[in-house]
Formats: sequence, C-alpha cells, structure tokens
Amino acid sequence: MSSQRSLESTLDIRVYYEDTDAGGVVFYANYLKFMERGRTEWLRALGFEQANLARTDGRMFVVAGLDMAYRKPARLDDMLTIRSRVTRVGRASIHFAQRAERSGELLAEGNIQVCCVDATTLRPAELPPGLRATLDSIQG
Repeated sequence: MSSQRSLESTLDIRVYYEDTDAGGVVFYANYLKFMERGRTEWLRALGFEQANLARTDGRMFVVAGLDMAYRKPARLDDMLTIRSRVTRVGRASIHFAQRAERSGELLAEGNIQVCCVDATTLRPAELPPGLRATLDSIQG
C-alpha cells in the first residue's frame, strides 16, 4: 500500500480463482470489492480504521453512487494495481476516482461517491472531525 498521507494511493491485489467467473476472467462486481479495499487501506494509511470510526465516532461509510467502465479483462494470477484518488471532499462525503490496472494497462475505472452516515440511524452525518482535519491538511 502506498499512501503516505496523500489524497492518492495504490494497492496491489493478486487475482485468485475465487475472483473469476466461468470464463476465467475477473467477475465484474469483484472490481468493486478491489476498489473498496483500496479506499479502506487508504483510510488506514491516514490513521483511520473503519471499525474504530464506528465505535468511537459513531460514523460509517456507505457507497452512495458510482459510475464504472470496464475496458479489458483481468485473469487468474494477474497482479492488479488499484489506484485511488480523492477528487472531492464534501461535508459528509468523499468522492474517489479509482482505476484497476495490470502493468500500467487500464482494465476498469470508476467514480465512487462515499457518504458518511451515523452508525445508528444510517442517516448522512458530517465527516468525523479528526478525519476532516487530516483531509484538510493534505489537500494543501
């Protein structure tokens, strides 16, 4: 994982048999799982684990919207790089541009909007103050 307090990060992921469909290529929905891992590891690199945010701040993140495009297939044993870049930070949301690449070749890309919600009511809620301060400090 490469992130070092940045609005951009990378995560390398190996394609396993369980990630593929009957045709031997990565099942389209699994790219969403890979991208979820990329966002989660980016948060962790910033010092914020989602379980702790839920427990201490009463906040969780949910995907509110996404737009995906699939370009080329990945196959069993491929090593993928998931690139995640924050494109916008709102009061209660973080927007990401994410890409799945194999040796620099674009396989899939998407724009994902993640909404911060109250862990009890699941209603939109402001980003936790510590996370907001960190995001503000690395945005420049």
